[in-house]
Parts: sequence; structure tokens; C-alpha cells
Amino acid sequence: MQRYFIYLAYDGTHYCGWQIQPNGPSIQACLEGALSMLLREKTTVTGAGRTDSGVHAKLMVAHFDSEKNDLDSDFFADKFNRLLPKDIAIFRLKKVQPDAHARFDAASRTYTYYITNKKDPFNRNYIWRIHDALGIEKMNKAAEVLFDYSDFTSFSKLHTDVKTNNCKIMKAEWQLKDDIYTFTIQADRFLRNMVRAIVGTMIEAGKAKITIEEFRTVIEQKNRCKAGISVPACGLFLTGIDYPGKCFM
Repeated sequence: MQRYFIYLAYDGTHYCGWQIQPNGPSIQACLEGALSMLLREKTTVTGAGRTDSGVHAKLMVAHFDSEKNDLDSDFFADKFNRLLPKDIAIFRLKKVQPDAHARFDAASRTYTYYITNKKDPFNRNYIWRIHDALGIEKMNKAAEVLFDYSDFTSFSKLHTDVKTNNCKIMKAEWQLKDDIYTFTIQADRFLRNMVRAIVGTMIEAGKAKITIEEFRTVIEQKNRCKAGISVPACGLFLTGIDYPGKCFM
């Protein structure tokens, strides 16, 4: 069997998330349906992560196995795309080692969150609009605090089935350009709802409702109830996934 990585993007607005769910359409189900039709056999797809309902991906990676060894062509990618809805797009397929795993071998993942103060009917599904001006310097100071910690229980969805809430933050910064606040965060792994909870807490600092020391205390308390709101899914994008060279042929 040959294993392939699929590189894709999707608009998550009309999906219940990556993972197959009984109550709505999912990205995983769309991919598996299209692949099974193309290959004429039931095909399972494993994603690098499980984005929540309404979350988008500018770059997602998934893997599947096939007896065919010629699927890493533009021709097959085009056939694949023709069977997918307009809000899911395949960039390419790449041969990888038989034991390469889209989820467990990922060295890091990068998410970006977008906020604006301006009303725009054309970006309402991709940027969270708020009415308050934000202090970007304070939010960047809060972002710097993240590097001092590894346990992010305070930003994790409650009652999740994980062995540890430890994550290694590699990048965390805010930028402001053309009236859009952009938060980019990179880590070796993320907890469920982690990015949206971090953003929700940092904007409290940006509104001067909490101090940087209070933001630090939120992390140290390891209590989700002490952190800020979970910001809407519409502004969140998975934007990058890195893999070690050993994964590839």
C-alpha cells in the first residue's frame, strides 16, 4: 500500500468541522466520499487535526492509503477537485513513507485569527467584527507571556480526553494592518478551543479590562472559568503544518 499526504484548503462556514459527525456535513466525509468514488473502494482519510464547526483552513494535511502508486499527479488532483464541493480545494497529493502520519508526525501547526472594527458584508464569514478599539501593544505583551508556560489548561475546552494539557508555543504575535488585527500562533500541538480562548482572553487585555499580570494569573490558575470568552469560529484559520523530512519519499 502506498500512503499519500493530501494538501488542501476549505471554507468551514457550512460544515460541522473536520471530523465526521452524525448531525451535519464534515470535511472528512466529503474527502472520503470523493476518494472512495475515484478509487472505487472504501477509503479512510486521517487529518492532521480536528478543526471545529465553522473554522477554516488555508492549509490542512491529511493522509490515506491506496494500492495505486500514481496518484501524486496534477491529473488525479484535478479529478479529485471535480468531485468536491466549491468550498473545498485540493492543492496536491504527495507520496510519503508507509508509517508517516498526518496527525502524529506534525512537528508544528500554525493558526491565524482575524478581527476588525469595520463592517464589511464580504468578509463577515472570515473575520470577527467587534466595536471596541484594541490596544495591540498590550495584546502583544500578553502574547509574550505565553512563552513562559507550557500548561494551558485555562484555555482548554472542559472534559476533553487528552493525556496532557502541555503545549510548546513557538510563535505568538499580533499585527495591525488595514484595520485588521491578526493574531498568529504556532505550537507543537493545540488543545480543543485553545486558540479561540487565548484570543478571547487577550482582547480583555487589549480593552484594558485586565492587566498583563492578571493575564499571567489566568494561565497559572489552570481553570477555564477564569479565562475569557471563546471567540467566534469564523475568524479562525489553520494556516500551516510542518513535518520532518523523514515522512517523505
